Amino acid sequence: MSTVYDCTSPDSREEGLAAAANAVRAGGLVVLPTDTVYGIGADAFDSNAVHALLAAKGRGPDMPVPVLVGSWSTVDGLVMSVPQQARALIEAFWPGGLSLVLPQAPSLSWDLGNTRGTVNLRMPLHPVALDLLREVGPMAVSSANRTGHPPASNADQAREQLGDSVQVYLDGGPSGEPIASTIVDLTQGKPRVLREGAVSLADLSEVLGEELEADR
Repeated sequence: MSTVYDCTSPDSREEGLAAAANAVRAGGLVVLPTDTVYGIGADAFDSNAVHALLAAKGRGPDMPVPVLVGSWSTVDGLVMSVPQQARALIEAFWPGGLSLVLPQAPSLSWDLGNTRGTVNLRMPLHPVALDLLREVGPMAVSSANRTGHPPASNADQAREQLGDSVQVYLDGGPSGEPIASTIVDLTQGKPRVLREGAVSLADLSEVLGEELEADR
């Protein structure tokens, strides 16, 4: 049985964040608002919870789950190294709609899917998401929808698709225009824009001092 908490109300928000944190620590799934679309999340280091997340969405490990973090400094413990280009982009666009693909730290024992030794990281610009991430640490988070269906822009849409596979729904109101994050791959030296979204190519190019193009 799942529970929905209205995070636009201070009292309900506090109760909901506590319930969500307990659910994540117990290996459960939560739906949380972000600055792009609503996400379904689990403890990034709990492989059973990540597998449950994939099952709830109806997809396999061939599409790895991104990881959301609550602070810049968290990244240093998750990746092999943070190149200067990554630091420049983090300083310019985090928290916000930019995801960075970097080589993961070899010591990490997690199973996010077929990542080929990489991890997709983002720090969302949403107070509810940040509060939860700062409480429980890095979370594996994917869009809160069944695979092949539109991403959810509010908690009701997420619940219609995911139902009781999720223990806690944090309702932060509508997410606004559902624009996905921009994804930049920094694993090969030269930046590759895998998906253009909330952060434009022009803004990326300005920060990095080189013209970037999105993969076709």
